[in-house]
Amino acid sequence: MALRHAVLAALMEGEASGYDLAKQFDASVANFWMATPQQLYKELERMTADGLIQARVVEQEKRPNKRLHSITDVGRQMLHAFIADPTKPTVIRDEMMVKVQGMESRDDAAVEAVLIERRGWAQAKLARYERLRARLLDGRSEQAYLSESERIGPYLTLLRGIAFEQENIRWVEFSLGVIRRRSTSDA
Repeated sequence: MALRHAVLAALMEGEASGYDLAKQFDASVANFWMATPQQLYKELERMTADGLIQARVVEQEKRPNKRLHSITDVGRQMLHAFIADPTKPTVIRDEMMVKVQGMESRDDAAVEAVLIERRGWAQAKLARYERLRARLLDGRSEQAYLSESERIGPYLTLLRGIAFEQENIRWVEFSLGVIRRRSTSDA
């Protein structure tokens, strides 16, 4: 998958500036695709040149002009073709997992610190995802939202992000328990 597919999917929500897309990537798309603002802005320029999106300039008083991007028919066709392609298995590349895999008992404190940091990140992301979920539901039940909403993809991917962070927290807690029990039994 390329960044452009994630951008096209994000633009299905409607017209957005590069700044809005960067915030959207950080808040919701980040549960399945990471991109820096610099990568995003470069990709927006390439996608405009390729005819996948179009941009219009909105003049603003007392602020720089804003470019709003929207998906074109060509971009929509590319996204639908991508959706129809078979999916490749997910590949995980996680520096923390390499540290855990290679640890010895003398590394317990260092790995414990890494795990505690990861738990904090997961808890913060989970809190953001839950706020986004509440905003999407807007007082409706999940069942009502899923039956009434025109586009359910953002909600379904959000649920996957929530489950992922919940599992990260569960695994960190388990791993910390193992390390701490080993440390007290060695003493």
